[in-house]
Amino acid sequence: MYLSTDAASLRVYEALASEVRLQIIDLLNNKEMHIKELAAELYLSSAIVSTHVNKLQNAGLVSYRMRRINGGTYKYCSLSTEYLQVKLSKYAESSRKYKEVSMPVGHYTDIEAAPTCGIASKEKMIGHYDMPTYFMDPERVQAGILWFTRGFVEYKIPNYLFKDQVVQEIEISFEIGSEAPYVNENWPSDIQFALNEQKLGMWTSPGDFGRMRGRYSPDWWHSDVNQYGLLKVLRINKKGSFIDGQQISDMTIDDVSWNRSQWTFRISADDTSQGRGGLTLYGKGFGNYDQDIVIRSYYE
Repeated sequence: MYLSTDAASLRVYEALASEVRLQIIDLLNNKEMHIKELAAELYLSSAIVSTHVNKLQNAGLVSYRMRRINGGTYKYCSLSTEYLQVKLSKYAESSRKYKEVSMPVGHYTDIEAAPTCGIASKEKMIGHYDMPTYFMDPERVQAGILWFTRGFVEYKIPNYLFKDQVVQEIEISFEIGSEAPYVNENWPSDIQFALNEQKLGMWTSPGDFGRMRGRYSPDWWHSDVNQYGLLKVLRINKKGSFIDGQQISDMTIDDVSWNRSQWTFRISADDTSQGRGGLTLYGKGFGNYDQDIVIRSYYE
């Protein structure tokens, strides 16, 4: 979750300004719990705990689902995010001119996937688990999630800029994680990025996250598989290529042939070492961020 000093972020800071609510976050960091369990752990009434949970939920820090167990209905709570990133000034990008494209996860033009792998829409699995053939099924355009142990996925991105508009920076944001059998919080994966056949660099995902349900995971989605990733922002400008502000290479905007009518963006994971590898890509309807792959072209 990204925060700044604007009013929209204030409800998050207010939600965190409570020892009880911080204790609730610590408890939910270990496992999903219902209100009565939290109340028992904190030696508080269910009504008081429910008020604190609602405060965290309104701030986007906690989500919940209702479950019936032994004839009773329980409100099970889980964390919606594990990371907060704070920028101590307002974002100034709104004043910059840009073109934006939102590319659905399933609208890839080329893919190579090795099991464990799969693809799914918000309604159902597309084909079967661990059968790469289904990555070319016509229903793939409806996909909101895809994953594989080794391979790549490639997208064609339209360049809507006019000839007299000069790109200053390309920004690509997406939710991504590793791919382990079932889930594994400690499963590093070296994920590479390329634009127009130029290697931009690598980012290491720390794991395949599934300790709690993704905030936007469909009800039918099983709890023992990939649930959410990390929102990453890839930027290419005149200084180099960056992930979340950390430079990953010296590849600049002038090196990637941005004046083409369409761009080719590739994400790949090739490391097959035991105990690491793969990637999971989340789009709308899955994970913790309800977005597809968003590409912004800032220009003058």
